[in-house]
Amino acid sequence: MIHLDVHIMGQSYRLACRDGEQRTLREAVSYLDGKMCQLRDSGKVKGTDRIAVMAALSVAAEFLSVKSPQGPLSDMSILEVKQKLESMHTVLDRVLASQENLT
Repeated sequence: MIHLDVHIMGQSYRLACRDGEQRTLREAVSYLDGKMCQLRDSGKVKGTDRIAVMAALSVAAEFLSVKSPQGPLSDMSILEVKQKLESMHTVLDRVLASQENLT
């Protein structure tokens, strides 16, 4: 196993990967960092936990739309996928806001 020191949204992480997979892991970290920073910088999502959840949903939706031509998003354009993600973000924001009010 190889250990890599990476940064995601300014936070340092030490990650382990197999020999030969460093480039793939670094690309994944870079992609995730970009998604999370974009969400943070938009000002629409507050808190690292929320940003991570929103980024994970975005990446998962992208993966599902690309992974299978018969997948749940295969008949949607990129614009439609983005609109669906925005709608999911709105719903999650409301749910998470209500949870914060309970504490």
